[in-house]
Amino acid sequence: MGSQTNQGGGRLSKGSYLVLGGMLFSMFFGAGNLILPPLLGLQAGTAYLPAMAGFLAAGIGLPVLAIIALAQCGSARALAGRVGPRFAVVFVALVYLTIGPFLAIPRTASTAFAMVKPLLPYGIDPTAATVAFSVVFFGAAFLLALHPGALNRVMGRFSAPLLIVLLVVVVASAVFAPVGDPAPPVPPYDGNALSEGFIAGYQTTDLLAALCFGIVVTVNAKALGACESKSLTLAVSVAGVIAGVLMGAVYCGIGIVGVQMGTVSPGATNGAELLSAACQMHFGPAGAVLVAAIFLLACLNVCIALVSCCAEYFYEALPRFPLAVWAAVFAVSSCLVSLLGLDAILAFSVPLLNALYPPAIVLVLMGLVTKHVDRVPKAWAWAVGCTGVASVLIVASDLFFADGQTVIDALPFASLGFGWVVPALVGAAIGVAVSLAKRPAAEGPQASVHAPADRADDE
Repeated sequence: MGSQTNQGGGRLSKGSYLVLGGMLFSMFFGAGNLILPPLLGLQAGTAYLPAMAGFLAAGIGLPVLAIIALAQCGSARALAGRVGPRFAVVFVALVYLTIGPFLAIPRTASTAFAMVKPLLPYGIDPTAATVAFSVVFFGAAFLLALHPGALNRVMGRFSAPLLIVLLVVVVASAVFAPVGDPAPPVPPYDGNALSEGFIAGYQTTDLLAALCFGIVVTVNAKALGACESKSLTLAVSVAGVIAGVLMGAVYCGIGIVGVQMGTVSPGATNGAELLSAACQMHFGPAGAVLVAAIFLLACLNVCIALVSCCAEYFYEALPRFPLAVWAAVFAVSSCLVSLLGLDAILAFSVPLLNALYPPAIVLVLMGLVTKHVDRVPKAWAWAVGCTGVASVLIVASDLFFADGQTVIDALPFASLGFGWVVPALVGAAIGVAVSLAKRPAAEGPQASVHAPADRADDE
């Protein structure tokens, strides 16, 4: 067995790297990831390349970096705990709620219904259909979340491969038999398409998901034989690259579908509509039926996994309530949110993710060099704290003063959506200065060894 899992010195075999990369890809490969690139392609149009480059940086680059950071720190709570224990509890809970009932879970039902909707009988009440679909969808998800093993194995073997095959066919059709031409970019991509694509990548929520699921990759890498620190980081990094290449191919391919729909469906408001329309145009009613069935299976599978994941986390945090109760809470709350519709959910997700992503980005970037930052422990709280305050103020300014200028708009890079960068750097500098000032002169450089204990005492 040892020869099959590593090549000596803890390094894994090529096959093991592929296994880890495939597992990581399957963890991120959900229906939500498929509805964003087509809309980006449609809206970016002739500015598709820079917009997609930014999207890939946020939608793939950041999650991969998060997984590498977790390989060094151990878990999301251990990473966030360097800022402070109370922050870790609140931040990790917000992450789970965001990939849970606030956004990702309701989006699975809304996406599935958007693909099924064109197949409904003419004249049916859309509101009644939405309610009935959501109740049945989340009822099934709740029951299966308590016993997900058998269904997940079936879906993992059939629905994901079928979805990939369908995407290959749809993308090939768009490339070799385009139904329309790219249109000029529309807001927000008519400005700086690169930065807008980066911010659009927040909506994948994959950075947040990586903070929750990254530990799974680390555990599996250790099980395959990567036990040493360097070999573990290498294994996780290679797996991230493999998953990133696969996700990049998916994103770029279905983004092209959206580009080709620029003059055909210019008024589309979400990627589910675009993919459904493209399938119908290329393959007729059979295409619409096939894509609806596969999306339904994929969305249900993701929903089951997320309901189960969130229920497990909160059950561990608050065991006074049984696991089934937590699963019911997430299923019911997600069902209610899903009734708002896919467009409303995506609109709500923008301010939420714009507030949560910047501190998560700073936390991950610092986690990549955690050994160095731990020598100046106050940098964690100051950098992440200043970033969080700045991102919340920026979101508040955008929501309540959209038509006017505020002090927040004067921040460097604010026009590009990165007004939080300078506050993050200033916070990090203050944290370094405070840490160095508090270090006892008599201990000299050796004081860094006691940094974690010093930070805990200060809390």
